Amino acid sequence: MNLFFECKRCFWLRVNRGIKRPSRPFPSLPSGVDKKVKNHFDHFREKDETPPELEDLDLKLLEDKEFLEKARDWRTEPKWRSGEYNAILRGGVDDLLKEGNKTVVMDYKTRGCPPKEKKGVPDYYSRQVNLYNLILRENGHQTADYGLILYFYPEKFTESGEFVFNTEIRRTEVDMSKAREMVKNAVNTLENDIPDRSEDCDFCEWNAAEH
Repeated sequence: MNLFFECKRCFWLRVNRGIKRPSRPFPSLPSGVDKKVKNHFDHFREKDETPPELEDLDLKLLEDKEFLEKARDWRTEPKWRSGEYNAILRGGVDDLLKEGNKTVVMDYKTRGCPPKEKKGVPDYYSRQVNLYNLILRENGHQTADYGLILYFYPEKFTESGEFVFNTEIRRTEVDMSKAREMVKNAVNTLENDIPDRSEDCDFCEWNAAEH
């Protein structure tokens, strides 16, 4: 879905023709931090305690470890199978919290600096949270009307050689109508002729494929 918003032509070629963009080097730091954060939260989950990052929030970690592991893996359930659009939407969450009887989606983001936005989160982060919530709700789970983005960014490097990260939690509202509209527009793009090249896409200049 991120590719759909980056370039509809590249999205069409990837799904309909299996023509991928060339792979590029991907920094390993975000994935490394992601793994450590998951382990950190799971450690508190096993002890049935609240991690320090959530102490100011009236939230608890989801206790169902088996379901969480499945939800974290985009290859397994839950998925949304849409008969209306003849499409399957799938994705992997970072973590799930509980607010009463409702589930709250939380996504981790590693950055090199504090968030620039004074409030809220970028649209592409909100889209992720919306789509995760759509998958959960279509599988019968009650989710909150908001999701959380947990930012990690460097704060300082100590004299003892420790790299200290700071954290910040931002809230983003959940909008199911936007999520459904995203899926609908993506499917419509795939079902129509190949989109024109985008002037904003470097890959469209590189790839002259018409089919």
